[in-house]
Amino acid sequence: MRLKFVSDVHGNIAGLREVARQPGQLVVLGDLIDYVDYHDAAGGILGRIFGATRVQPFIDLRLAGEFDRLRQLNHDLWDSIPDPMGTLTDVVTALYRDVLEAIGPDALLTLGNVDVADLWTEVAGGQLPYLDGEVVEIAGRRLGFVAGGASRRIGSVFGGPSPVWRPFMRTHQDYRAAVAALGPVDILCSHVPPAIPLLRYDVVPGRMEMCGPGLVEAIDAHRPAMSVHGHVHQPIARRLRRGRTECVNVGHFQRYPTPFEVDLR
Repeated sequence: MRLKFVSDVHGNIAGLREVARQPGQLVVLGDLIDYVDYHDAAGGILGRIFGATRVQPFIDLRLAGEFDRLRQLNHDLWDSIPDPMGTLTDVVTALYRDVLEAIGPDALLTLGNVDVADLWTEVAGGQLPYLDGEVVEIAGRRLGFVAGGASRRIGSVFGGPSPVWRPFMRTHQDYRAAVAALGPVDILCSHVPPAIPLLRYDVVPGRMEMCGPGLVEAIDAHRPAMSVHGHVHQPIARRLRRGRTECVNVGHFQRYPTPFEVDLR
């Protein structure tokens, strides 16, 4: 049995469809959609709705780390259209339908921090519910899944009394509980990496990215053969060992649509 891991699809439906056609069990580690395409201002959800000219300043502010101005710009963009929530819901729903059509109901899937869990459940929950705090056995191996990201500040990315965009973020306590619910597994599957600096640091923006509370502790306690994740698009290290566990960033699928493959022998 061959496992095909992908993460950070960010709207690359064509690439996802091609990988799904190839032999093996597809495992998707989240971030199916793309709020902003930092490589193409016309791409992503904002680009589709507002166009490249209005979205490029958003990208510039995000890369510069000017989050107060970024929040204000985000509010200004959404305030410029009559039905922001309806517009966003329509776009995300259509993208999730495309994902489900591309991969079918036999894939294994969890969600990432930019995903909208309620909309995925509405669109695909009856055929392909996302996995969280759950273990699936494949060819005698136990794969454990933890969804989303974790933050000490929970809410919309950009605040506001009626936020347009709510990412899949959970408290540290909730994330740790989902990890603990797995118990011993052979392959630990998450969207965000464990709290290991070489896996967390993204060399392009030059900063530490989000990590999953409790993942390192699970690795040390249960010593799975592998821990696989995504989220960090340009890490210092794509793979390293912690004890007997091989920790692997499976890649930025949107830009490089090749799965990370594992043969279960």
